[in-house]
Amino acid sequence: MTTTRMELVCPAGTPATLRAAVQAGADAVYCGFRDETNARNFPGLNFSRDELAEGVRFAHDHGSKVLVAINTFARVDDVDIWKKAVDMAAESGADAIIAADFAVLDHVARNHKQIRLHLSVQAAAATPEAIGFYAAQFGIRRVVLPRVLSLQEIAALNRAIDVETEAFVFGGLCVMIEGRCYLSSYATGKSPNLNGVCSPPEMVSYDEEPSGTAARLSGFTIDRYGRGQPVGYPTLCKGRFKAGEKTSHLFEDPVSLNAGGMISGLKAAGVTALKIEGRQRGKGYVSEVVRAFRKAVDAVEEGGEAVDVDRLLAGQSEGARQTAGAYEKKWR
Repeated sequence: MTTTRMELVCPAGTPATLRAAVQAGADAVYCGFRDETNARNFPGLNFSRDELAEGVRFAHDHGSKVLVAINTFARVDDVDIWKKAVDMAAESGADAIIAADFAVLDHVARNHKQIRLHLSVQAAAATPEAIGFYAAQFGIRRVVLPRVLSLQEIAALNRAIDVETEAFVFGGLCVMIEGRCYLSSYATGKSPNLNGVCSPPEMVSYDEEPSGTAARLSGFTIDRYGRGQPVGYPTLCKGRFKAGEKTSHLFEDPVSLNAGGMISGLKAAGVTALKIEGRQRGKGYVSEVVRAFRKAVDAVEEGGEAVDVDRLLAGQSEGARQTAGAYEKKWR
């Protein structure tokens, strides 16, 4: 069991949500630049150089850290975009850089030794050998764990490595191996790992039909909604499709990860930091989720009564449904 207090790492898709997360009790926030170097490259999100510098000042003034995600994979013809992002993060005073690409990791390790280097979940490192390689080659201090490991597997991993681990506790799930989405690439020609966006907005359309609304991605019908029904964003893995005579969510049901009831178990497994997903979400969502997890983490650390995070955040879960994901592999 880790003897240090677990760090609560929270999403900041905009300067406003950065401030909201810090004020709600985040120990650290993670964010990215307004370009393809980060895996949430949506219009209206992310930071300019000046906004990041101001965000770092605000966070540090309130005792929080800022981690900058430069976690997509660099293009062979323009690695300099990713190197420039690293340099800007360093100049802004960021506390850590989250990266997966070898060129980005190497640039940080060679040129910015003062900054902590965290291995992004996009690297999908889940064995002592893989994590040991990144630690030996680039000096990573923390690895963000893929969302496919059980508590028992995380505990065994922590016993075998010498770097910190960070585990997701709330937010979206993905049926692919941490962003390696061939479904999205097939439909749109853009990869989340390379272009930083799943279901690019310019390829999304909502078409009115006699029975309601069809949500489409690059011309593919992802879901249909009856008149008056709330219309969701068309993400391929969460669409409804017909197989045989049955129409259902073939790949994944709309559901959110909520491991709020497993904080004690994650601490016992040696996890250093708990991560909330949701850089594309607004201030209200971020504030509510961070406040709930702040209470829950503090209760565990202080030996108090457990906080019912499932109840507190039922309204913030996708499809109003929650799961502990792979932490409890009940299908075994």
